[in-house]
Amino acid sequence: MSVSTGKPAPTGTRLSGEVRRQQIRDAAARLFDRYGYHETSMDRIAEAVGIRKASLYYYFPSKDRLLVEMHDEMIERVIASHEARLGKTETSPTDLIVGIMIDLISLQETHPGSLRVFFEHRRELPEGEQQRVAQRRDRYAEYLRDAIQAGIACGAFREVDVTLTSLAILGMCNWSYQWFRSGGTQDAATVARSFWAVLSEGLVAP
Repeated sequence: MSVSTGKPAPTGTRLSGEVRRQQIRDAAARLFDRYGYHETSMDRIAEAVGIRKASLYYYFPSKDRLLVEMHDEMIERVIASHEARLGKTETSPTDLIVGIMIDLISLQETHPGSLRVFFEHRRELPEGEQQRVAQRRDRYAEYLRDAIQAGIACGAFREVDVTLTSLAILGMCNWSYQWFRSGGTQDAATVARSFWAVLSEGLVAP
C-alpha cells in the first residue's frame, strides 16, 4: 500500500495508476471528514488532488465508487492483520483480542478521514455493495467471537455471552474515532490495552 504525503501532485505529474488512486482516496477522505460526504463534490476532490475532473472520472467514475473502495480498504486492512495473527500458533486468545482492539483504534492514527467515512456513511453505499461490505464486517466480528469462545474453552475466560461481549469490545474500539487523536499522550496500543484491562479486570477492587 502506498503512503501518501498529504500533498497533491501537480497537474500533469505522472504517477502509476494505483499510486494516483490512493492519492485520490486520501484526498477524498480528508474532504469527506472536513465537509461531509454529501457536501463534497467531485470537482472539489479533483482540485484537492491537482488533476482535471475528467482525469478523476477516469480513476473513479463516481463518488459512490470512492466510498466503496474506502470501505474495502478499511475492512481488508484489519482482516489481513488478524489473519496474520491467526497464522501464528502460539498466539493466545487474549493476544488475538488485544490485537483486534489495537488494529481498530490504530486506524484513527493512520486513516482518520477514511475511518469516519467507514462508520458514518455505510448507508450511502450503493445498494448492490451494501450486502458484500456487510458480509466482510460480519466476518471480522466472527473472528472476535471466535477468540472469545477460544478463551472460554481453554479456561482463560469465564463463561460469558459471547455475542454481547464482542459487541461491547467493538463498541469501545469503534467509538474511539469520535475522540481519539494521534499525537496525544497515549497511542492507540496504550488505549487498547487500557480498555482490555477494564474488560478483563473490571472496575471493582478485589
